[in-house]
Amino acid sequence: MPVSRIVTLIVGLIVILGLSLWLIDSLSRLYWQFSYSAPLLGNLLLLLFILLIAALIATFVYYVFVIGRGENRQRQRRQRPSVQVPAAKSEAASSTLDAVRQQVAQIQDEVARQALLSKSREIETNLAGGEIQVVVFGTGSAGKSSLVNAVMGRMVGKVDAPMGTTQVGQTYCLRLKGLERKILFTDTPGILEAGVAGTEREQLARELATEANLLLFVVDNDIRQSEFEPLRALAEIGKRSLLVLNKTDLYTDEDKEAILARLRQRVRGLIAPSDVVAIAANPQPVHLENSEIFQPEPEILPLLRRMAAILRAEGEDLVADNILLQSVRLGEEARKLIDAQRRRQADKIVERFQWIVAGVVSVTPLPVVDMLATAGVNAQMVVEIGRVYGCELNLERGKELALSLGKTLASLGIVKGAIQLLTTALQLNVATFIVGRAIQGVTAAYLTRIAGKSFIEYFRHDQDWGDGGMTEVVQRQFQLNRRDEFIKKFIQEAIARVVKPLQDSEVLEEENEKARD
Repeated sequence: MPVSRIVTLIVGLIVILGLSLWLIDSLSRLYWQFSYSAPLLGNLLLLLFILLIAALIATFVYYVFVIGRGENRQRQRRQRPSVQVPAAKSEAASSTLDAVRQQVAQIQDEVARQALLSKSREIETNLAGGEIQVVVFGTGSAGKSSLVNAVMGRMVGKVDAPMGTTQVGQTYCLRLKGLERKILFTDTPGILEAGVAGTEREQLARELATEANLLLFVVDNDIRQSEFEPLRALAEIGKRSLLVLNKTDLYTDEDKEAILARLRQRVRGLIAPSDVVAIAANPQPVHLENSEIFQPEPEILPLLRRMAAILRAEGEDLVADNILLQSVRLGEEARKLIDAQRRRQADKIVERFQWIVAGVVSVTPLPVVDMLATAGVNAQMVVEIGRVYGCELNLERGKELALSLGKTLASLGIVKGAIQLLTTALQLNVATFIVGRAIQGVTAAYLTRIAGKSFIEYFRHDQDWGDGGMTEVVQRQFQLNRRDEFIKKFIQEAIARVVKPLQDSEVLEEENEKARD
């Protein structure tokens, strides 16, 4: 009770008591004066006295307990905010969405860009006041549809159906007293189903689960490792989950408690013990002694109580957390698209430079060291790759990076290894007499490729070589670019771009010599 009302109550009681004493004293004197001369008038004065005291008390009680309580309710209604996401999380989600839009503007693929913009608008809608998404997840035989049927209180899906019946996510709407947001209940396809179609349905189920505000993970026995892995993955990204043991009508009370204990032990650290609940969404019929069949009612009250408590206490936080998560995931999706776009652009730069350098070196053979400086790590290539990733470098800085990487290539023995690798490959595809002239140009192209790919990784990670430094990045790129399938394709292209022009040049020189003779 507010302090102001307590003070009013005390003061009112004192006033009533004082007035009552004064009235009692005054009226008692009048009553005794009239009781002898006019008894009827004395009785009327006594009745009036009683009515006045009752009216005073009634007025006081009405003010304190009725008007005061009504004012308090109005004050609470004025103070109660409209349903909204907590401010800090709302601001974080809005900031993330703004950053996503800036990323999306850089995406060149129109279809991908519009798809991400559409998702960002959906997230904004939910931020403004969307529904609470409750997703039912689990294997196809755990009784997910039966659970949905029992919760909804009517048949909304097939029960006792074979695995794979729920082909797509089916959503139903319900209202919960005390919660202003609508609750959308989604039944997902079963996980761990066989075949390509089963894998595709499981992927859909996982996508729906990641969008949930509250996840109901349904099992019908002790959880298997194959079920635990997706549950753990969803918990690790922040999904609020209830683990629901269904079909408890098939177990004795002792077995049910033993299974619940094992479940709570297995998910300790992921799901609170109070969030592991037992139900019987579609109990088996019971055959009575008189041959009649009795169909028990679904036992889902523990789940409904726990779910209602969570949604009332945490509903807005769950919405906010999910919106923030979806915003971050959308930003990650945009980042991946931009990264792939930049990588394609950077790969084209590397491919262009590797064959430009190969042509120059083939025509004008250079010592190995000079070849590294001018071909293996071309400064202009470094500058152009940096520009793709938003890093503006001058040629001087490009030369510094090129020289540093060239020294790394030499110190690791990659130059020698590249020459041996490509010489062997060329000898298998080209006449021996032309290999000598071609090997430097082809090697220059190959080293330029390794350098370019290494610099792509450098700029992708915000001009950071990582914990292993430049050495680890260069070694990794050398290993990736020495695979048989790549070398075969690279040699074929080298023959067309380097060897064939050299052969044509040899033929032309011979014809010119014959013409001069």
